Amino acid sequence: MSEVMDREKQAGAAAPAEAPPAAPQTQQPAPEKTSLWKKWKGMPRKKRRKIVRWFIILLILIAIGLAVRHFLSGQGGGDQTEVLTTTVEYGSITATVDGSGLTKAKDSETITLATSGTVSEVFVNEGDTVEPGTPLFIIDSDAARTAVDKARQDVLGREKQLNALLKDVAGLNLAAGYSGKLMEVVDLNPGDTISKEQKLAVLADDTRLRLTQYYSYAYEGMIQKGQDMDVSIPTLMSSIPGTVEAVHMVSRITPEGTKLFSADILVENQGALSAEMAASATTVTPEGETVYPYEPGKLEYFRTGDLKSTVNGTVISSSLVDYLQVTAGQVLVRIDGEDSEAEIFSVEQSLEEARKTLETAEKNLANCSAVASIAGKIIGLTMKPGDEIAANTTVVTISDTSSLIVNATVDERNVSSVEAGMMVDLDQWGTTAPGMVESVSLSSTINNGVATYPMVISVDNAEETLQVNSYINYKLTASQNDNCLLLPLQAVRTVSTEEGESLTVVYVKGDQPENAVEGVIIDEMIPEGFWPVPVEIGISDNYNVEIKSGVEQGTEVFTQIQMSSSIGF
Repeated sequence: MSEVMDREKQAGAAAPAEAPPAAPQTQQPAPEKTSLWKKWKGMPRKKRRKIVRWFIILLILIAIGLAVRHFLSGQGGGDQTEVLTTTVEYGSITATVDGSGLTKAKDSETITLATSGTVSEVFVNEGDTVEPGTPLFIIDSDAARTAVDKARQDVLGREKQLNALLKDVAGLNLAAGYSGKLMEVVDLNPGDTISKEQKLAVLADDTRLRLTQYYSYAYEGMIQKGQDMDVSIPTLMSSIPGTVEAVHMVSRITPEGTKLFSADILVENQGALSAEMAASATTVTPEGETVYPYEPGKLEYFRTGDLKSTVNGTVISSSLVDYLQVTAGQVLVRIDGEDSEAEIFSVEQSLEEARKTLETAEKNLANCSAVASIAGKIIGLTMKPGDEIAANTTVVTISDTSSLIVNATVDERNVSSVEAGMMVDLDQWGTTAPGMVESVSLSSTINNGVATYPMVISVDNAEETLQVNSYINYKLTASQNDNCLLLPLQAVRTVSTEEGESLTVVYVKGDQPENAVEGVIIDEMIPEGFWPVPVEIGISDNYNVEIKSGVEQGTEVFTQIQMSSSIGF
């Protein structure tokens, strides 16, 4: 109770005494306001100049204060910058190449009919597995048979035309077909024009001569082919041996009524014989009786023929001379046959086209009774007996899906690191399989300024886990180094010099190195104390790059300036 009373006393003592009421104040009138502009105009000019100078000084001091605050905020608050560096260290790096491509059967056969026809039989269904030689279907096509017949006739005609031209063009060097003597020669000079089939000379084979004799049927059987005869040449006053070439049992009746047969006797010409010489051939029977001809005959050349040009052309040279003895194959006239050579080339081209047409026609006819040429699966077969098939229709495709290829591309940055034989990891919607680079083309395609090169990857699909004609992702290890100097990608820069040279550099911290380059054009903020040093780089991955030369292990290099924001008080 006493404690309560004490607290009440303390509270009463602490309360202030009530103040007396304030005396009422008399309101004073407000002073008259004077405008600042009137005051400024009323000041002396010298004083106004002094105020302007002080105002400018104040602005400068404010600017300096703001700059100092900004600097101090970089140290303790607001936006802050930090120079990031890294050091060159040894490590391992693996460069990979990835992308996607389209799977296709490595071996496939597509059958397309070039002519129309009617389906007679179908032996397989879509999805069936076939082996080489498996019958597929039969299509009746009159158009296909007609096309083959026509193509064959065309080829035969072109071949005959070419053979004739080749035979003719051999006459560009017109030669003697056999040994003999030239007669009735046409005078030719270089530059003269000659025509095909023009007669240039007569070539008489005088190496042998023929004598035709008639004998009485009384001597029938006494003169036979191959029999030796004694041929008398009165002008030479000598006899020479002869041989019966043939016996002809003709029926010549003399004015005396004697029936005669004939015989042809050949004599070798040693150089003294000529046509039109009189001669008689006799022989002696086994009984010693001499067989005489009914009358003397005249020697004839063994054979004669006209020497003709086989081409149209211009004479280059001629050695035609009357009575000139020539040998078989001896060139007598040389002819310029440029037109004939051009014609031969044209016919050869036409023959090649005709053969291709025949090959296509025969293949199309064979396709009308098609069998599988490869092992695989039937794809895209929808026809049935009785269907009419239009020309140029693809009727079936056989694909060997046990072995696939992936048609992919690799860009210009990685193509030099990819070569045939490299192993590839493939992934098709979660289904993985190993593959191998089969080839990389050297011919590129440029899209959006980037060159890409076709690449073919082969893959075993014996289990048929991969889909055909579907996209698939690939990844391969292009190169790898397990002990090399490394730097982050952002530490390496490509710069230009004032001389226009392009360099790959890193910015090294410390004193200026001996291999630092001068005159680098800087297009970013580089901190003080860092020097551009050229380096040779190797392979790279998504984060690091191999440093082959230029800097050593432990060298500190600039990577980037990092900006951060914080609040300071």
